[in-house]
Amino acid sequence: MKLALCVGINDYPGVSNDLYGCRNDAADWTAALAARGFEVRTLLDSAASGLAIRTGITDLLGRASAGDAVVITYSGHGTWVPDLDGDEPDHRDEAICPHDIAANGPLLDDELFTLFATAAPGVRTVLISDSCHSGTLTRLSRPLGDSRCSSRFLAPSSFLPAGSLGGGARFRGARPRSAALLLAACRDTEYSYDATFAGRPNGAFTYVALAALADLPTGATYRDWLRAIRAQLPSQNYPQTPALQASAAQHAWPVLA
Repeated sequence: MKLALCVGINDYPGVSNDLYGCRNDAADWTAALAARGFEVRTLLDSAASGLAIRTGITDLLGRASAGDAVVITYSGHGTWVPDLDGDEPDHRDEAICPHDIAANGPLLDDELFTLFATAAPGVRTVLISDSCHSGTLTRLSRPLGDSRCSSRFLAPSSFLPAGSLGGGARFRGARPRSAALLLAACRDTEYSYDATFAGRPNGAFTYVALAALADLPTGATYRDWLRAIRAQLPSQNYPQTPALQASAAQHAWPVLA
């Protein structure tokens, strides 16, 4: 069984930093996954509340058993909040931003860890996040797309009460620490960019990742996919370094299989 949840959020009521390409990202991931035999559910804008995202992930993992694949794609803002339980070396919990973040807050990496830990042994769980996330490695410089772009980072001051930020080290992107394989749009010190290609809004990472996916040979691994993505990103227009957070065994999983 192959199950997927695709989340795309352009509209963030109560904050001043809306996006443009995330709904298109979700539609494009949905089409690509459906073509590979996935049963796909989408959550767009107001449907992508924190509760809906949590419930969607829980439902998919609850249905899956050993040998099944579960893929969650997220396109939207990433952010951080002060770490309160002391498990972050940078003193910040990284997070993704549901549609209702202004009212109900973000979805933290700690909670993503808890959600993904509910998967049955042997389930191939993958999170693909086009937002501010962790990662590392090489910079390239080939320009891509049109000139207009903006970052997918939502500053914590947009939704946290004044005085609650406290101290901390430099910005880091969201980093779910779990058994799930994470294919992330950028490394911890970088932003993920909202962009346009031939006049159509998309995430720079999503656009490149799906173009690379279409050219992968049968049996290609996630390591192969990352290598193909990194042939295009970072670029002069989009200085973001995609990353793969995975165990040695997960690196060798066949892509979307």
